Amino acid sequence: MTNTNISPFAHVFLKLMQGPVYEEDKTYWKDLLGWQTELSKYLQQVGLQLIINESDGFARIAQPEASEDNEKPLPRLMRKTRLTYEATLLCIVLREALDEFDIKGNGTRLFMTQREIKERLTLFFKERNNKSKLLKDLNKPINSLLNIGILKAIREDAANKELHQYEVKRIIKALVNNEKLEEIKSKLKLHVNPVQQ
Repeated sequence: MTNTNISPFAHVFLKLMQGPVYEEDKTYWKDLLGWQTELSKYLQQVGLQLIINESDGFARIAQPEASEDNEKPLPRLMRKTRLTYEATLLCIVLREALDEFDIKGNGTRLFMTQREIKERLTLFFKERNNKSKLLKDLNKPINSLLNIGILKAIREDAANKELHQYEVKRIIKALVNNEKLEEIKSKLKLHVNPVQQ
């Protein structure tokens, strides 16, 4: 028995509620673009905003901050995730890697191995003890970013963790925009001595 009261864009709305929708997910992406006006109107009615970034191939739902003069502020649908220092540092490394990848124009999807991530992280440390502590257990910050959708596991190598491969999802550009990137980098300078700026 089918329910005729269900909106024709309900499947896209529910997919967006689970997390970002990417261009490579062809069916949802096509429907999302087709229903974007209706989806935007519906989301606005419940205090949410549809953000579509066609150039980077992703869409997401955002909840604008409540204004101070609002007598009945809406509860937060999405909790802000506080990242550890290590996960924040990894965000910076991945965001900069994605920028470099885009400048080179080698495609649209950036893949990195755990070894490549480690090599980039070492540039932030002069002091050996800090560096070895972070690199010893890189799984924790990587798992944090897997959980929030910044990284996606593509291939695991049981014999050698360093060959695990990840895709850096373009949503990182929305979560760590240029302004946020500079703000975080300046805060990190208080904790580490970057080898290169």
